[in-house]
Amino acid sequence: MTLQESGEMYLEAIYVLSLKSHAVRGIDIAEYLGYSKPSVSRAVGLLKNEGLVEKDSDGYYRLTEAGERHAKRIYERHTVLTRLFMNLGVDEETATEDACRIEHYISDKTFGAIKDHMAKYGGHSASDSSSPLL
Repeated sequence: MTLQESGEMYLEAIYVLSLKSHAVRGIDIAEYLGYSKPSVSRAVGLLKNEGLVEKDSDGYYRLTEAGERHAKRIYERHTVLTRLFMNLGVDEETATEDACRIEHYISDKTFGAIKDHMAKYGGHSASDSSSPLL
C-alpha cells in the first residue's frame, strides 16, 4: 500500500497526538494540522478503509498495528531529518518544516545512509525518535 503525503500526515498526527494522550478526537487532529473537521473526517475515513485507523465506541481514533508501523516510520524520518538539519546549523523551525516536506519522498536507501552517517558522525543517536519534535 502506498499512501499519499496527506495520508501520511494524518497518520503521523494521530501518532504524535497519541503520545500525549490515548484519547485522540477528530477535533484534536483538525487543530493539530490546521484543517477543518470535515476534511479530517473524510481523510480519516479513507485511512479507516485502508485498515490503518480505527474509531472506538467513544469516538476516539487509534492507529491499527499497520497504521502505527507506518506512522512510526514517517515520524522517525521527521525526527532524524530535523536533527540532521539542525546539526548543520539550520534553525529548528526551518529544519522542522523542511523535514516535514522531505520525509514523504526520501528513499529508504538514502534515509538509511543518513541514519548511518548520523550514528557515526552526528553526535546524537539517529534512531532516537523518543522526543517529539512536532
